[in-house]
Amino acid sequence: MKRVIVDNEKLEDKVVTIKRVTKTTKGGRNMRFSALVVVGDKNGHVGAGLGKAVEVPEAIRKAKEDAIKKMIELPLDENGSVPHDYTGKYGSSSVLMMRSKEGTGIIAGGPARSVLELAGFRNIRTKSLGSNNKQNVVLATIEGLKSLKTPEEVARLRGISVDQL
Repeated sequence: MKRVIVDNEKLEDKVVTIKRVTKTTKGGRNMRFSALVVVGDKNGHVGAGLGKAVEVPEAIRKAKEDAIKKMIELPLDENGSVPHDYTGKYGSSSVLMMRSKEGTGIIAGGPARSVLELAGFRNIRTKSLGSNNKQNVVLATIEGLKSLKTPEEVARLRGISVDQL
């Protein structure tokens, strides 16, 4: 996968979830925090990352750095929707993303909505199927977006013109 380079000043981030996680040792319990952050520029680039640390701000910073490393580039069509319907799967979560006409807005649940807003979609409908674990839903949404193809790409792969599609 190619590396996406985006200007860091234009990036917006959204904390999806913060969890307190513990590890039990013979000396007692070690408390840490795990953060899931989505980063995007609202112009076709988005990424999600995880970070763990003893303090919440440090976990969020690490998650944001991880999300920037994992940024992907997305095809947006003229009305701010996906080029075609697609189901993204990750673990036991799947997110169905459907094309929508102008004026629909973003119809999505919490975790998927944060990914789609920061990616720059304006008109899209989604349905979260299977597990509704926030981390898996975010990653399923990103997997689905990663697999989208523009009509030009499909025509090139089939060896025909866009008009014949």
